[in-house]
Amino acid sequence: MSPVLPLRDFSRPPVALITGITGQDGGYLAEWLLSRGYIVHGMARDLSRLPRERFSGFPDVNRRLVLHGCDLTVGDQVDRLLRETMPDEIYNLAAQTHIQTSFDDPAYTTDVNATGVMRILDAVIRIDPDRRMRFYQASSSEMFGDARGSVQNEETLFHPLNPYAVSKHAAFEATVNFREAYGLHASNGILFNHESPYRPASFVTRKIARAVAAWHVGKGECLSLGNLDTRRDWGHAADYVRGMWLMLQQPQPGDYVLATGENHSVRDFVEYAFREIGREVIWRGSGVDEEGIDARTGETLVAIDPKFFRPKDVRVTLGDASKARRLLGWTAQVSFAELVREMVEADIVRFETELANQGIASGE
Repeated sequence: MSPVLPLRDFSRPPVALITGITGQDGGYLAEWLLSRGYIVHGMARDLSRLPRERFSGFPDVNRRLVLHGCDLTVGDQVDRLLRETMPDEIYNLAAQTHIQTSFDDPAYTTDVNATGVMRILDAVIRIDPDRRMRFYQASSSEMFGDARGSVQNEETLFHPLNPYAVSKHAAFEATVNFREAYGLHASNGILFNHESPYRPASFVTRKIARAVAAWHVGKGECLSLGNLDTRRDWGHAADYVRGMWLMLQQPQPGDYVLATGENHSVRDFVEYAFREIGREVIWRGSGVDEEGIDARTGETLVAIDPKFFRPKDVRVTLGDASKARRLLGWTAQVSFAELVREMVEADIVRFETELANQGIASGE
């Protein structure tokens, strides 16, 4: 267990601004901060995507969770939001995060992920001359590129292989530059893949969990995937937002890798997920003709679709979080098996609720 550090000495409740609060990490971070007495300002382009009922158990939540519409591509909006909220801590989680989309629209990805960060940092140095605000930038292990199985840490050279990673690299360097040039308490969290039941369905882990849940409720269809042998260092988002917070509680800013230190393939994720509903997957064929078959029924559960292969893919990620363990007291607490189980179970509940509501609507 990582230590729970005391809050800094504020004469009022600490105030945090979370950009991208409607995303997976934004929700978990908001829960963490609210549980510690923060006033949380959340920013997003589309606030309707945030399920406010998720925070209903927190005392006085209507006063302590304040939402703002804002777009990181519009500098005036960013400047105005910072002046209105005057946060003690800024967590920049807003980003265009889908890698295939970054290939389709690299200019927009860069405007949000890189230039958007510059807009925030530029506003901070103008609005906060005393450098009271602390800034967290959500960086990504995608910046490392393909390390071919070697462990990646804060000393590993960056070699981004897609426009998303390129934009995150630019944001990383901007954060370091503003820290060194202007004395900002600005930190980068280089986070390896972290998942949860709140992952959008466009991400492969959630796509797998939803497909397995559909089979469980009798609505199963063959799951189409790309490279089954891609390996990722997968952790749980709730663990990783705790690490973000710990970075901003330190006397000095810094850059930290957060990772579990183990990796698994997409194939592993499929097998673990189907095992949760009592199905064993066996593999037949090779290459684009490979299929995942139910060992008992012979049904085809998984097929390969070439359209899901990326122009340039990172084959293996594996992180070394020893610096975070040493200086922050942070470790990942949720295992890979527990993560897969939680995601599958959550999607089963979603499907069952949906089917029950359909039955009520039809009068059954």
